[in-house]
Amino acid sequence: MKKSDINIRDPFVLAEDGKFYMYGTRAENFGCKVEGFDVYISDDLENWSNPVECFDSTKYDLNNEVNWAPEVHKYNGKYYMFATFTMDNGNRGTAVLVSDSPEGPFVPHSDGAVTPKDWMSLDGTLYVSKENKPYIVFCHEHVQIFDGTICYAELTQDLKAIKGEIRTLFSASEPSWADDFEEGKHFITDGPFLFRTKSGELLMLWSTFIKGNYSECLVRFKDGELNGNFEHLEPLIKDDGGHGMIFTAGDDLYLTYHTPNRTLFERPDFKKLRDTGRSIELL
Repeated sequence: MKKSDINIRDPFVLAEDGKFYMYGTRAENFGCKVEGFDVYISDDLENWSNPVECFDSTKYDLNNEVNWAPEVHKYNGKYYMFATFTMDNGNRGTAVLVSDSPEGPFVPHSDGAVTPKDWMSLDGTLYVSKENKPYIVFCHEHVQIFDGTICYAELTQDLKAIKGEIRTLFSASEPSWADDFEEGKHFITDGPFLFRTKSGELLMLWSTFIKGNYSECLVRFKDGELNGNFEHLEPLIKDDGGHGMIFTAGDDLYLTYHTPNRTLFERPDFKKLRDTGRSIELL
């Protein structure tokens, strides 16, 4: 398959042992009741395998509604999938799955969602600090609080639960370029992903809508660590693409994201990046 044949949202690429493993939300029905996730495998980012199911959500009673945004991180020798599901109480949250292989099969690792049970949450991602402390960074959804936020919390070392306080980084309406706030209007936060530059700067991708277009945005933490000391940089993409992440392929750095943001038309796209040390920029 070519990437133009792959209809997924929220692409996530794991580079491992000379191969690329791409995961994403099955785009049919906007990822609702789609029965799990697939992995696509490539040697060159151009030619991909047919989809291989790596998680069967029906087997574990996790096909209640949404199956969204799987991303796989290698941590302590295993492969952990962070993915969003509708839980039995009707709220969405990020659960952690595990496998011995990037191809799966993945099985539940956490006891349901690690995000708060009474929150509508999505798009949890793993960040490991310089001190080797694992954190989850995730979104508190606009459907519950109107002005969506991005939050973070330390995880237990086994990634099974949140440890300690949940902190809010910012709301979607806060950046200077955000759409004007209107009473009753929803402001969206999606898809956080953390990346450290060659000089040690810590950046975070996240997505929202700017003037009606799905956009890929960028934050820089001013002291190189995950905390409330940060600044919003100019968005990377403002023309109907988002929910991205960053990966390396040999000497090259790539951003992958889905575009356009229209059901059944979404495709993964890859754009080369330059790591400037202070930030990243599209080539």
